[in-house]
Amino acid sequence: MAFLLDNLFSSVALGHMIVDMLNGQRAVLLTYWSGPFQLSNTMIGMISTIYVVAPALTQPVFGYFSDRIGPRWLVSGGILWMGFWFFMAVFTPSATALIFLVIASIGSGAFHPAGTAQASILGRDLPGGKETTATSFFFLFGQGGGFFGPMVGGPLLEKFGVAGLLPIIFLTIPISSWAWWHLRKVSPFHMDSIVEKNEHTGRTRWLSAGLFALILTATFHSWVQQNMVTFMPKYLSDLGQSPSTYGFLAALFTGGFAVGTVIGGMLADKYGREIVVVLSLFLGTIPLLIIPITGFNGLYYFLIPLSGFLMGCAFCVILVLAQKLIQGGTGMVTGLVLGFMFSSGSIGTLLTGVIADTYGFIPVFYATAILCLAGGTSALFLKVGNKKVRISPD
Repeated sequence: MAFLLDNLFSSVALGHMIVDMLNGQRAVLLTYWSGPFQLSNTMIGMISTIYVVAPALTQPVFGYFSDRIGPRWLVSGGILWMGFWFFMAVFTPSATALIFLVIASIGSGAFHPAGTAQASILGRDLPGGKETTATSFFFLFGQGGGFFGPMVGGPLLEKFGVAGLLPIIFLTIPISSWAWWHLRKVSPFHMDSIVEKNEHTGRTRWLSAGLFALILTATFHSWVQQNMVTFMPKYLSDLGQSPSTYGFLAALFTGGFAVGTVIGGMLADKYGREIVVVLSLFLGTIPLLIIPITGFNGLYYFLIPLSGFLMGCAFCVILVLAQKLIQGGTGMVTGLVLGFMFSSGSIGTLLTGVIADTYGFIPVFYATAILCLAGGTSALFLKVGNKKVRISPD
């Protein structure tokens, strides 16, 4: 665990915390704005999809530049970008705030490839190659921010309105400065050496059973996660629960996801990555099936974080499997994989929003459980994914 005391790791980890603390306000804000801006479930799903897809599509580009110029500008600049545009959103009393919210998400797209690549590199250089563990702790900080974000944001919105989010927004300034200072040690040449080390020769192989299985697993996993993050607060709001309640339960899901990310990463380094993904997704169907059966009660305070925990166990393991399967510049590959993982499931939330408006939320939870089961089934075929796919030309 020596990397936890490393200044480089702490700079990107704290950056991840504040970035995802702001990202965690998305579902709570959209639920809060659904009344004054007259947002239907379909519109909430559409805006949420755009919020996730916009930075996801830019992540490979930002990852490419992180390989060439280093992570400093992208990590620090991405944090400040999010802070500025969230500030603009909370001080805009019209639906234009939704546009500013989406613009803010581009900062997340700049931050994630550079920050994740730096964390993976630190873990890869440790004795025994603990890249999954290091990556999982990096995401622990991010999910920790996502956990406290809605937990704090919900009560602040309830008591002070959107202006109550300003203390969270202003945290971007010192954390961005911290990252800017410590990442001065990481030069473009350092990132270039990683690119050179990861590239390999051989014929380009774009199609393989392992890659197809990985795509399906990542898609189903992301869709399940996005359904829970986007629509679980709206489901609880429709049941008459307050912003404090659905904000707290959204935080519990993210907190469970954060713990699962670390546990899954450590188990994967010890017992194997594929088995962790398969078991966590199969087991994840259980709480998702129980939630719509019982209706809202005290059991939700156990079922929701449990579903988050099981989804978290698979998350960073899928990312590292993809890094192994697709070789190239670390930043670009990380951006490509994260971009796909973030966007693929969020696109599914468009369909989920339509289902919720047409049939209600109970079928949404049953469909989410089926998606989780499908993800576990596709993960059974990840063992064949030992052949690597080059994304750069021969």
